[in-house]
Amino acid sequence: MISGARLSTLLGTRVRVVFDFGASHAWTLHRAELADGRVVFVKAAPEPTRVFTAESTGLSWLRHGDADHAEVPGSIDAPVVRVLAADDRTLIVPWLEDSGPTPVVADRFGRELAAIHARRPELFGAPWAGWIANLPLSNAQTSGPWAGWYAEHRLAPYLPRAAPYLGTEGIRLVEKVIDHIDALAGPVEPPARIHGDLWAGNIVWTSERAMLIDPAAHGGHRETDLAMLALFGAPYLDRVCAAYHETFPLADGWRARTPLHQLHPLLVHMVLFGASYRAQTLAAASAALAG
Repeated sequence: MISGARLSTLLGTRVRVVFDFGASHAWTLHRAELADGRVVFVKAAPEPTRVFTAESTGLSWLRHGDADHAEVPGSIDAPVVRVLAADDRTLIVPWLEDSGPTPVVADRFGRELAAIHARRPELFGAPWAGWIANLPLSNAQTSGPWAGWYAEHRLAPYLPRAAPYLGTEGIRLVEKVIDHIDALAGPVEPPARIHGDLWAGNIVWTSERAMLIDPAAHGGHRETDLAMLALFGAPYLDRVCAAYHETFPLADGWRARTPLHQLHPLLVHMVLFGASYRAQTLAAASAALAG
């Protein structure tokens, strides 16, 4: 339980009441009502962690993309939740009411995700330490190409920890993907400003737009976010992708490369949850190699 006094200090306003409503990984989740009428969402950790620093930095970075480097014109009004306060034990953002997905909001989300991706950073990676769930994530920066960066910083680091569940055959299959990554990655693209962990649970469908939360943000490949949406099933995915493609067309063959981009989050899930993800991981590796 996080104290109202601690939240008041961070927010600079009195907290009326705090409700506990669950936990995620190593942190607790809370809803707090403030004296000024606002309602906020709070993540709290029992011990200092760098996870909240990475998350808050990533949210701000996604919200404030550089229009000077945009490939899709338009104002910067990214559908990314705003950070109200953060430290090494707490993250506070506005409470978002989930109204459920609709076709209209899905179309808007596709266009707005494309606009986020279009505001390109200069390098792959990011200038802060990355995390995904409670696992460290290398954000080492390079000018590219993406294929080598992905193999070195997204696939190879998780293979040893997933190895006990993959078995010899599975290890060799993932190693084959790494060895052939240049041929599998498709046309070379510059870095995109991506969410990095864009499964359906990290989208809040408000009445007006789909808002992004809980990123593993970095300069990456824009196909990665679309692949993550497909991995565990996002509502109205066909509409999201169609609106995205109309706004910021994807390179030919992007759907066939989806399993390659899904391989990293599947390895992460194996590290976190074990052998239950083995079959899905091997299927993604095989499909990536098949192109």
